[in-house]
Amino acid sequence: MPVAKDQMAIFRFRCFCFTILLLSTISSISFLFWYQCSGPCNSSETQMPWQKQSQAINLLSHASAWNHLSFSAQPPPKLLKVALFVKKWPHRSHAGGLERHALTLHLALARRGHELHVFTASPTAANNASFPRYPMTNLHFHLSQPTSAGYLDQAIVWKQLQLQNSTSRPFDVIHTESVGLLHTRARNLTNLAVTWHGIAYETVHTDIIQELLRSPEEPQSYALAERVMKVVDEVRFFQNYAHHVGTSDHAGDVLRRIYMIPVERVHVILNGVDEEIFKPDSVKGMEFKRKFGVPGRKTLVLGMAGRLVKDKGHPLMFEALKQLIAENGAFRNDVILLVAGDGPWAARYKDLGAGSIIVLGPLDHVQLASFYNAIDIFVNPTLRAQGLDHTLLEAMLSGKPVMATRVASITGSVIVGGEMGYTFSPTVASLKKALSKVWEDGREVLEKKGEACRQRGLQLFTATKMTAAYERLFLCISTAGNRDEQDLCQYRG
Repeated sequence: MPVAKDQMAIFRFRCFCFTILLLSTISSISFLFWYQCSGPCNSSETQMPWQKQSQAINLLSHASAWNHLSFSAQPPPKLLKVALFVKKWPHRSHAGGLERHALTLHLALARRGHELHVFTASPTAANNASFPRYPMTNLHFHLSQPTSAGYLDQAIVWKQLQLQNSTSRPFDVIHTESVGLLHTRARNLTNLAVTWHGIAYETVHTDIIQELLRSPEEPQSYALAERVMKVVDEVRFFQNYAHHVGTSDHAGDVLRRIYMIPVERVHVILNGVDEEIFKPDSVKGMEFKRKFGVPGRKTLVLGMAGRLVKDKGHPLMFEALKQLIAENGAFRNDVILLVAGDGPWAARYKDLGAGSIIVLGPLDHVQLASFYNAIDIFVNPTLRAQGLDHTLLEAMLSGKPVMATRVASITGSVIVGGEMGYTFSPTVASLKKALSKVWEDGREVLEKKGEACRQRGLQLFTATKMTAAYERLFLCISTAGNRDEQDLCQYRG
């Protein structure tokens, strides 16, 4: 029956074609869905073609960083009375990231007209420093003697808070930088937000790195086992804080998934730095080089800044540079490293120097701005996986590419692609490879990466963007659930 066979063959061929068509259709639909979600694929920010662009976003459940949103620069709809708890108020160039964040944000909020009350420790005799003064009548400091361990005396600051809260105008919002105000005091404060600059879960990665880098002569650390129990403790007591701000995308994700804090109580606001100070200025860069004697024959200027201590990765950087300088004469002749900061590793860098390293000592913000303009690339070899380092953001706003350790907070929020810089694993071999790649790429490639960094910095990492996001969060917290006030928890782009 040849006709029947032919008909059967035609039927099978049609079935085959139909199957191919069906699979192609499914693949096309999948591609279209993937294309729609190729950016952050959250229901709050992904717009499908049939959705109106003006659809309101509930800010409290917005999963992405608020820095991506555009808030009005106009005066706020209401002026807030804000309390801030911070362990130490920064003094000159001796300030960590937490203190610098507190200073930048709350001075900016005061300039916006809000009434700020800062609860912090008074300077100790060892610091030999007077407390700074600011020409603002709406900025108030409530000082207290720190405990022997250097923390805020919780009983005293709590009394100070209650005294201010009992006036005719109680606080609209209470903000604490990390555990400035302990969870035992924060438990019943529904208008409180805490900003985390590092949590124990992130620090586990740091402990793993430290253990892998430990020399055979050093005793084994038991920090990992202890850290896991600290994570468990944090998961329990973090629930006592009403609202949580993660300073990196990774931190926000950990707070939601690992610490199991409800989505509407976790918000991501990336750190920001003063864009009026940190910006490209080639003239200042040239003057800085002349002042510190950077030889003109050097074709690549690397820069590092911050505390020169072990957990900032300086043993790693020291060993990588030492090997490269010894192994590669061309690298030694072409490259110079400028080191801004102080700490135990300053002396080691000076000894290694021999024309390849200049240790500058600690610099203030104005000097740092010139420093960034004098270098070709900024290097941050940190072993700390927690927080979001301000120096990377300062370098990016200055139009410089960046190179840093491959940890989640950095690769998730800062160096999100090769067009902005370089990342490396925390090993000497990986760091040497990255430094060699920077040297091989040269200034022309680095300048293009620096331009990309500058653009990303302006979009996300300015003090203006950070302040606008915090102001809106505080306005939202202060009005949430109040039917008589405008609902400032809704956002329309």
